[in-house]
Amino acid sequence: MSAPVRAAGCVLWRRSPARGVEFCLVHRPKWRDWSWAKGKLKDGETELAAALREVEEETGRTCHPTTRLPRVHYRTHDGRRKTVDYWLAEETGGAFVPNAEIDEIRWLSPEAAAELLTEARDRALLAQALRELANGG
Repeated sequence: MSAPVRAAGCVLWRRSPARGVEFCLVHRPKWRDWSWAKGKLKDGETELAAALREVEEETGRTCHPTTRLPRVHYRTHDGRRKTVDYWLAEETGGAFVPNAEIDEIRWLSPEAAAELLTEARDRALLAQALRELANGG
C-alpha cells in the first residue's frame, strides 16, 4: 500500500467589526467545491511551512498560525489516501488574485461558512476552530 499524500493548510480567520469573526473559504473550479486553503507538501518542507505557503499561494494572504487543529484523513477523488495537517491562523495582510487553482475566496460568518463548505470534514474543522477561538486560541 502506498504512503498517503501529505498536505497541510489553515482555517484562516479574521476579525470583522461588523460581523465578529469571519472565515476564508476557497473555491476550486476543478472540483467545484468550497474548502480551506491547503496543498501538498514539497520535498523537505514541514507541515507548518507548507500550510503557510499554501494559504499565501491560494488566498494571497499572510497569516499568524496559533493552534494546531486535528489531522484529517480521507481518500482523494482517485482513491488515494490523503492526510492533511491544519492550523488555526489569523489573517495578517495581503490581497487575493484569482488563478487557475482558486478562482474565488469568500470571507464569511461561521454560520455562512458552515453552509457553504462542501465536505463534512471541513465543517468539523470549522466547529473545532470556533471552540479554539472561544478558548482564546
